[in-house]
Amino acid sequence: MRVLIKPGPLNGELAAQPAKAEAHRWLICAALADTPTLICPAPVGEDTAATGDCLRQLGASLKTQDGGLLVRPLGKDVCSPLLDCRESGASLRFLLPLSTVLAQDAAFRGAGRLPKRPLGDLISALREHGISFSGEKLPFSVRGRLRGGLFCLPGHISSQYISGLLLALPLAKEDSEIRLATPLQSPGYVKMTLAALKDFDIEIKQEKENFYIAGRQSYKSPGRIDIKGDWSGAAFFLAAGALFGPVGIHGLDPCSLQPDKEILRLLAAFGALVKQREDTVTVSRGSLIGQEIDIAATADLAPLLAVLGALARGRTVLKNAARLRHKESDRLKSISALLSSLGALVTENEDSLVIQGQEHLNGGEVRAFGDHRVVMAAALAACGCRRDIIIRGAEAIDKSYPGFFADIRSLGGYAKTVQKA
Repeated sequence: MRVLIKPGPLNGELAAQPAKAEAHRWLICAALADTPTLICPAPVGEDTAATGDCLRQLGASLKTQDGGLLVRPLGKDVCSPLLDCRESGASLRFLLPLSTVLAQDAAFRGAGRLPKRPLGDLISALREHGISFSGEKLPFSVRGRLRGGLFCLPGHISSQYISGLLLALPLAKEDSEIRLATPLQSPGYVKMTLAALKDFDIEIKQEKENFYIAGRQSYKSPGRIDIKGDWSGAAFFLAAGALFGPVGIHGLDPCSLQPDKEILRLLAAFGALVKQREDTVTVSRGSLIGQEIDIAATADLAPLLAVLGALARGRTVLKNAARLRHKESDRLKSISALLSSLGALVTENEDSLVIQGQEHLNGGEVRAFGDHRVVMAAALAACGCRRDIIIRGAEAIDKSYPGFFADIRSLGGYAKTVQKA
């Protein structure tokens, strides 16, 4: 799908969509609980839909009700499920450990770059605790029942390894410990998992970066869960406010554990005017100055920050960014290619990007590289272009934000499909 974006400011107010990262966790917890749970509002996007469909394969029931999604728990007998995680890394890394405590065997498959994304350390840890694999990469099947015990994993590759084990190990027969060999690069996402588990009466003890999990626990439903607004999706519109603005987003929890809440501090550092009142954030145009940013803990913000850097005065450096090479695209390469094609001055290094700011970008036709965050970055770049941008492969946005282009139009922007693939 090709989408045309015309240059120009975005102004106005929006309600944030439900947080994808929270939705994954609460869908899984609800499917494991003792009684049904109503999750409000209903999650959106292809990634959470993949998690939902996998949970159905495991025996849960999910249906829309009262503006939300009613999740009825899975049964006790699960027989050889086929779990299609599509392009969702969270679905795969969360459900892989979980399937091994729920079923004697299961099959997994995925699409896009998912078979190429890192999984080796998690596979090794599961093998050490009784699980056999038919292969190293998707598609594969697993067999065996997960044994508790000591799990040693790196913390710098993916926090989703840790979250997946934290979701599964309370159901194991034995007690377990997760010991991290390297510090977590995205601790906020593990904190979100721990918060979700606490909501469902699961107890995890944490001492620094070690986790202690009692086995034979039971998930207990709180009855209803309200998903907060998504800081990751809102970040695009807040960044657009920094270029022109003002843009206000409602429904953003100021006490959220979502790591991408960091966008507020980063926008203020660039020079944007940021105001927060209760659950509403408003960002207005400022005199933007390039920044040096360690994005290890907030890698999903990198595409937007790179665009801001390209339109700010001076130089912007995004460092400690090696993990970006293992996302839906090689994001260091795709961000560099996107900005270069628009006339920006970008240097791509092994684990960083250096961007020299300028007053305007050129516009033209750009690729999305199958990456929803790159679609957002291209749309943001259009705000500062001399001429139109056409995003090729814009359907990638459906992974996380299916209402994205409609929300651009609601703020006065121009976004129109010009050709479907």
